[in-house]
Amino acid sequence: MKSVILRATIVAILAVLGSLLAVVTVVPMLGGVVDGNAWLMCIVCPLVTAWPASFYMFRQGDRLKQAYRDLARAHAQLAAAHRRLEEKASRDHLTGMLNREAFFALLDGSRRKADRGALLIIDADHFKKINDSYGHLTGDKALLEIVGAISRGVRAGDVLGRIGGEEFGALLIGATDEEALVVAERVRREVEQISFSPLGDGTIPLTVSIGGTTCKAGATVSELMRSADMRLYEAKSRGRNRAITDGNMSAATRKFASFTGCVAAEV
Repeated sequence: MKSVILRATIVAILAVLGSLLAVVTVVPMLGGVVDGNAWLMCIVCPLVTAWPASFYMFRQGDRLKQAYRDLARAHAQLAAAHRRLEEKASRDHLTGMLNREAFFALLDGSRRKADRGALLIIDADHFKKINDSYGHLTGDKALLEIVGAISRGVRAGDVLGRIGGEEFGALLIGATDEEALVVAERVRREVEQISFSPLGDGTIPLTVSIGGTTCKAGATVSELMRSADMRLYEAKSRGRNRAITDGNMSAATRKFASFTGCVAAEV
């Protein structure tokens, strides 16, 4: 408010000075004489008209500026809330990982990049037995322990998603098959080393089986999933608690994968 009053006063003073200058310049040129009443009118009229008009104009201008600032702040808050909602909608509520749809969308987008990397499918072994024997609350706790182990096993920058009840996907950005196998083994060991005793009367063993494949050029999401699933199936058929990728799968699986088109080129 003080700023508005000050600016309106400055405008009024300038109006008075302008009025006085006009009178002392124009009236003598017309042959007139500037008397006391003329001086008074030159001062009073600008003050009566210019100050209120200036005050109203500056006051409205400040209100418009404040309204614009409030609108910009509300827009920023709305955009932030929208981003939070989008982020929440793309996350699994229990694990905090990307949900199935968000993970597959990211996997699909990665196919167009030069550093596509590798895909791991990580499946908890015998997890139904935990739910059936100890209940779903204990099962959720076990699942969170496995999620923590997976997070410790992957590299910074790799992307994790929950793609099934006890099945997870890991997109290893830019990883070769050799690097994928190293990461898969590290994840497997991290899970195997978990000491899970939710009821305090013994330890429940937790293990995972992992199937991995490199994200080859031109491969669709379905083809990548089928390829990784085939290696996961081999890991489970060979006793579980095992990681199988392109480089260490059996000759029979390799032959079948080549026949079905899951392997685009020999590794």
